[in-house]
Amino acid sequence: RWNAFADYIDDYISNLRTGLETGRVAARASVNRTIVQLGALLERPVEEWPIYAPAGTRLDAWPEGTRHDFRAGIREAASERIQPAYARLRDFLRDELYPHSRTGAAVGLSSLPGGSACYEAMIRNFTTLELTPAEIHAQGLAELEKVHDELRTLGQEVLGASDLKEIQQRLRSDPEMFFRWPGEIVQMAEEAYARAALVMPDWFGTTPRTEMVIRPIPLYEAPQSQLAYYREPAPDGSRPGTYYVNTYRPEIRPRYQADVLSFHEAIPGHHLQTAIAQEIEGLPEFRKHLGSVAFVEGWALYAEHLADEMGLYVDGLSRIGLASYDAWRASRLVVDTGIHAFGWTRQEAIEFVRENTLLAEVNIENEVDRYITSPAQALTYKLGQLEILRLRSKAEARLGEAFSIAEFHDRVLENGALSLPALSDAIDNWLAETAS
Repeated sequence: RWNAFADYIDDYISNLRTGLETGRVAARASVNRTIVQLGALLERPVEEWPIYAPAGTRLDAWPEGTRHDFRAGIREAASERIQPAYARLRDFLRDELYPHSRTGAAVGLSSLPGGSACYEAMIRNFTTLELTPAEIHAQGLAELEKVHDELRTLGQEVLGASDLKEIQQRLRSDPEMFFRWPGEIVQMAEEAYARAALVMPDWFGTTPRTEMVIRPIPLYEAPQSQLAYYREPAPDGSRPGTYYVNTYRPEIRPRYQADVLSFHEAIPGHHLQTAIAQEIEGLPEFRKHLGSVAFVEGWALYAEHLADEMGLYVDGLSRIGLASYDAWRASRLVVDTGIHAFGWTRQEAIEFVRENTLLAEVNIENEVDRYITSPAQALTYKLGQLEILRLRSKAEARLGEAFSIAEFHDRVLENGALSLPALSDAIDNWLAETAS
């Protein structure tokens, strides 16, 4: 598998070259970010690469000869096959693709041949819903209006300010709102995880057996990476689930958003959902590990607000962090469609996010470049959450006093990451069975 990964990279280069020949190339900012990240990776010895990690301490229980041969095989594959393949990709991007990457104002799919139809197909693929870009755009604006009202209320209670721009200015400029050193970020994530673990049985009938650990994002990756991400556990239990937090330049990372980020990535968010899916007996293997992005990200966004019901946010400032994340996800519906369907420029997208969310400046550009590079993926969070909330409201109305929040959550999670229409059918079937 390690050796074959080099062939995958070469196939990827071939596909990019075909795109170059047919006028379908990425925006320059996206290409440049990838070149920088690959360069940082290639400067490090292969023994420090994530792909080399399986050769680490987890092999200590193996017989000496087997352990030696396995490590030697990984080292050879990484240094003789994978490292040169990554270098070829970096060189292709730098020498061939970058000079022809798009530098015009329009950076979205609609500016490419067949791009509008492609974007509509990607919406269906990612969200599993039949929605037009215009419908999603309008829904995003409506959701933003609601969360802005919530931010004004919280701002008055916590900061003594109800004007959105004043709230933004306070949160973005006050050094006390940001971390001072990397260890604080990891510590706050661990504390949020511990609080959530204590109350899980009150809200879920089924909780995962698989453990989770919290780690900093590797240094070579961190400057170009997102705020955090989750890596699923190994199916055989040899590797726990891992919540990676970005500790690079802690002084630019808001403290008040740390809790909501933890609840999204760890429990009751990604780790809970992913680990439960892997542990479902009788579920086909592919459904334990693959599934609808709209379900996965929709659940994690639902979990952010569920954590508020669970009493996990420690103060009003952390609840501002919750509302700020909601504004961020609602803005994605507007910005993603703006970029890829309505011809927005990169700068227009940046300005919209700056004016309508509480994201720190460094994260705004990272996020907009992500939307440019991965069309429609960012739509899944809010659309998935809204569908889960719709199904919960339906179950509460249908079952009345018989409604159990723990049972509802178990029914949502018991089939793995379904498409949203399939999830709706599953909940309808459960409600029909309960009624009968």
